[in-house]
Amino acid sequence: MHRRRLLTGAAALAASASLLPSQTGTAHATPRAASPGLPPRAEITAVLRRVADQWIGAHTDPGDNGWANATFFSGLLALQRLTGSARYLAYARGWAEKHAYGLNGGVTTRHADNHNAGQAYLDLYEREPDEQKLTAIETSLHRMVYEDQPDKNDDWWWDDALHMAMPPFARIGVLRQDPQYGEKLYALYHHTKRIEGGPGLYDATTGLWYRDKRFLPGGITSPTGKPVVWSRGNGWVTGGHAKTLKALPPGAPHTAEYRDTLTRLVTAVAGVQRGDGFWNVNLADATHLPGPETSGTSFFLYGTSYAIGAGLVDRPTYLPVAARAWNGLVTTAVHPDGFLGYVQNVGDRPESSQPVTYDTTAGFGVGAFLLAGTELALLSRS
Repeated sequence: MHRRRLLTGAAALAASASLLPSQTGTAHATPRAASPGLPPRAEITAVLRRVADQWIGAHTDPGDNGWANATFFSGLLALQRLTGSARYLAYARGWAEKHAYGLNGGVTTRHADNHNAGQAYLDLYEREPDEQKLTAIETSLHRMVYEDQPDKNDDWWWDDALHMAMPPFARIGVLRQDPQYGEKLYALYHHTKRIEGGPGLYDATTGLWYRDKRFLPGGITSPTGKPVVWSRGNGWVTGGHAKTLKALPPGAPHTAEYRDTLTRLVTAVAGVQRGDGFWNVNLADATHLPGPETSGTSFFLYGTSYAIGAGLVDRPTYLPVAARAWNGLVTTAVHPDGFLGYVQNVGDRPESSQPVTYDTTAGFGVGAFLLAGTELALLSRS
């Protein structure tokens, strides 16, 4: 494992806190502290099953194959891999077959949101190989690589796209042993990171990302005049990097940059975690709609847990960050019946789909929670 940028010790975590504005007001927004202790794997798994079972029971129709629902199935299939549940596999298979393993917009789509379903199709292909499961996603990506304006790299103009489409490009490239998929992935990624909107959406000073060019310096700010650095937007970036690194061989081109970028992101957000384990919807302004929010928090937990397991960050320093996030989510957001609350619904900024309450949920938030808990469970030694 490449560890050139390994971060160790409390000094690294303390340094990350200086990357963002002070979290003044957090104590008022987070009255309870979450435990930094990691529960046993069986306990984590039991909560994950309860949340997954509640969602499945409430959705006998598995729904569409859009990005939001596809994120749920990505999480469910991660849990299925951990548990071996035949029920979860059957539910996911039924969803994919309902849509004939197709994509919104058909195979000519270039939109990252439409490619997100390909992640679950690839998961199902790995369980039960059948080339027809990959026809749509592979045809669509192949067109972008070789046929449909192969030099056009500005499709991923918002940071959510990195979660939706980076992993399918990486996985198809590895599966077919075709490095051009990885190169196309990087060309699209490079545009988002360093070119989109002028400077790119990545802030090299903080290690965080702006949702899209509207939020770049000089653009949209919070009511107090601070930057808007959206939690879930950065959560999507976190998830996209973690999934891509899981797919790529350690020595593949560009993996060092992906690892370094994820490491910086995980380190930055650790420095502004709330006392209750959550992250605010605006990472740069703790007073901007303060309160718990599950989807961004879950993706940060997912990325942090992956980074710990992959040796990108120091386990003794960052495991309490992950455990605090998990314990906060379970204590605050998970209802006794498994309903998952405090999920900010569809939107593009902190103000979207407000208010966020104990009773607000969404499939992508459940999927993010399942991804996070499954990754955290792998760190448990019990």
